[in-house]
Amino acid sequence: MAHPQAEAHGSLSSYATGFILSVLLTAGAFGIVLHGSLDASTALIAIAVLAFVQVVVHLVFFLHLNSSGQGWNVLSLAYTVLAAAFLIFGTIWVMHNVSMNMMSR
Repeated sequence: MAHPQAEAHGSLSSYATGFILSVLLTAGAFGIVLHGSLDASTALIAIAVLAFVQVVVHLVFFLHLNSSGQGWNVLSLAYTVLAAAFLIFGTIWVMHNVSMNMMSR
């Protein structure tokens, strides 16, 4: 008898794709920092975008949250994306204000 929610579970190729994307996104963030060719604000924005994309990759490929029509699945995905956006952009905002208010400028 087939599992009733077999389509919700990932396959080996799905997990491999998620793993490869996660490694590439992490290597990209490290490359931005180590190479140092971008100015600080551009590098910060690029790293924030890479972090946001990596959160989405983890949600889709490892936690299997997608917009397949299941109400709780979509609601969980929307809440997680919103929480990640608040976390990332709130951190950028706080760090920017800390940097602007430092005495050593």
